[in-house]
Amino acid sequence: MVRTTSSDIQEFSVPEDIACQSQLIKNMIEDIGDADEHAIPLPNVAGAILQKVIEHATMHKDDPPSAPETETMLSSSKDIQERDKQFLNNLLDVGCKNVANMIKGKTVEEVRALFNIVNDFTPEEEEQIRKENEWCEER
Repeated sequence: MVRTTSSDIQEFSVPEDIACQSQLIKNMIEDIGDADEHAIPLPNVAGAILQKVIEHATMHKDDPPSAPETETMLSSSKDIQERDKQFLNNLLDVGCKNVANMIKGKTVEEVRALFNIVNDFTPEEEEQIRKENEWCEER
């Protein structure tokens, strides 16, 4: 078993064959040696997301190795299995909720700082946008 720790300090124990579907985790296991002894930190992955990733990897544990990226990029969305479509929709929901929670209650400037967004509006353009969207401001 491989132990992983998410950014919100949730710990997950995952069979090594499933964990090694992630090249990052596979490389980290190779670097640290004994994966049973140390939890692998994943500081950029929230527990809810990591749980979904593990669920997806478990669902695909018996699948043949994936095709090289050049072939994969040429495939269309018609090739996506129904179980994967449902999984991706669930993952998208979790991701959107996570981002919504990150920006909730923050000012425009705080959101820009959080996501490193450059303000490319002139002060006049920004004022116009604020006037047009005044209705959605909490007061």
